[in-house]
Order: sequence, then C-alpha cells, then structure tokens
Amino acid sequence: MPRIILASQSPRRRQLLGQIGVEEFEILVPKADESYDSGWAPEEVVAAISRRKGEAARALAGDRSALIIAADTMVFLDGLRLGKPHSEEGAFQMLKALSGRTHQVRTGVTVCQGDRLETRVETTDVTFRSLTEGEIWAYIRTGDPMDKAGAYGVQGKAALFVTGIRGDYFNVMGLPLCLLGRMLAEFGVDLFEEGRK
Repeated sequence: MPRIILASQSPRRRQLLGQIGVEEFEILVPKADESYDSGWAPEEVVAAISRRKGEAARALAGDRSALIIAADTMVFLDGLRLGKPHSEEGAFQMLKALSGRTHQVRTGVTVCQGDRLETRVETTDVTFRSLTEGEIWAYIRTGDPMDKAGAYGVQGKAALFVTGIRGDYFNVMGLPLCLLGRMLAEFGVDLFEEGRK
C-alpha cells in the first residue's frame, strides 16, 4: 500500500475516504492557484483546479512514491458558479435561485503518483423543491449554508429540499467515490483486497 495523501482539509472528504476502506492517509493542504478564465466550461474549471491542487501537493510531499488524491467541487446553476456565500443575504439569494430548479454539482478529481497524473470530472444533477422564504431563512439560521458551495450541504438539513439526484450522491458531498475507486484501481490500489487499510 503506498503512502496516501489527501490534498484537502474537508472533513467530509476524510469521512468518505474512510467509508471506502482508505483508513490510513495523511492530510496535506497545499496552496494552489484557483483562478480560471471566465470563458472556461464548468468541467474545465474543476478539472484545472483539482489538477493544480494535486501538483502542488505532490511538490510539497517530496515523495515521488506517494499517491496524491485532490478534488475540487463546485455548484453550477445555468452554467454559472455558485460559490460559498459571504453573507446571510448572499445565502438567501443562492437558495432562492436553486428553489424549484435543477442544478449541477461538478467535482474534478486528480490522482497522481510520480510523473503520472490523471484528472477526471464527475457531474451530478440535483433538483430542489420549491422553497418558501420562511424555509430558506430557517435553514440559514442553522448556520449550515455559510461554509458550503451553493449555500447548502446535502448531508445536513438541506436534504429536506432535495426531490431528486441524478448521478453520484457522494459527488454532491465533495468526493465521487465510484469514480475515485476506478481511478485508484488504475494506480494499483485494490480497495476490495482483504485487510486493506
């Protein structure tokens, strides 16, 4: 088993890695350029940023045999990115825009080891029911939306808003596990091997 490094401080990503049997890994959070050209397609944006995170973590690790996992997740509505809200009013506007609509959650996943680097993108469609202003404000008061892209976390009370998910549910949490498992297998990591840690 190679030394595995998760290039993320997300507690959800740590939890999801453990869920698929990757229990021994290190956290390394590199500084990476997260800028992008406004003309890029959403898939290009998350792919480029996750790749930069992977490259930065590889350089920081100083271990060419280490297996690096990096990811970048964004929420898009009509092709426009919804980042983390900067205020409660901002969160309200995002959730109001998502109300009764289908949006996309896209994650770029990068796995690298030595000179080899692979990046792929997973897209999941998420549909919200129509929300009342009272429901939106009640949710905002829980504090949950303020550190989440798109102003919601599907693993929390925002689950009450979701009428449908088409695609990988775990992608909405920030790490598409099926895609990651296939990528790790290509790097020789068999997550079904008995006794895998």
